[in-house]
Amino acid sequence: MTFWDQQFSIDGFKYGTQPNAFLRAQASRLAPGSEVLLPGDGEGRNSVWLAQQGHRATALDQSKVGLAKAQALAAERGVLLRLLQADLAQWQASPDSFDAVLPIYLHLPPALRAVAHQHLFNALRPGGWFVLEAFHPRQLGYQSGGPKDEAMLYTLEMLRADLALATGADRQEVLAWEGETQLDEGSGHQGPAFVTRLVVQRR
Repeated sequence: MTFWDQQFSIDGFKYGTQPNAFLRAQASRLAPGSEVLLPGDGEGRNSVWLAQQGHRATALDQSKVGLAKAQALAAERGVLLRLLQADLAQWQASPDSFDAVLPIYLHLPPALRAVAHQHLFNALRPGGWFVLEAFHPRQLGYQSGGPKDEAMLYTLEMLRADLALATGADRQEVLAWEGETQLDEGSGHQGPAFVTRLVVQRR
């Protein structure tokens, strides 16, 4: 059993069943019926919520246990959800295939992070949205969740470099923020946290 299969084998939902607050706040940017990809969505709280809003959601995760819970949550809420079990080290979406890509707390090792972020951004159609929230290195001083390895925590500077925001003519930074927030996402994310948020639109 993989690490994430073990994490998601607990009773209930490790990160709750309600959507991430930042994702919820940014969802108004999406056109009705958008095709959206949620890499690392675990037990499906974000993808199921977006499906409830009328979007065509794909939940991608390595964990079959997490995806089984995502399917159960979708069935409970009466929505259709596309499930994709994949490892971002081997998988990439076809270019121009999604209207939004929303990595929420998708923490990747440095050797994979930049390449995966580039592939995920390239999956966007023109006008599409890249919406990310992740823990900042300062999260190591907090007890509300996240990796304990600083190399897997993200600053805006790192993300801007990953997405080539300084040189990419087809992308525009719309929102960027690092700071403290309050998390209430199941037992996995609970209490004060220091996070990084980034919203980029493909032109």
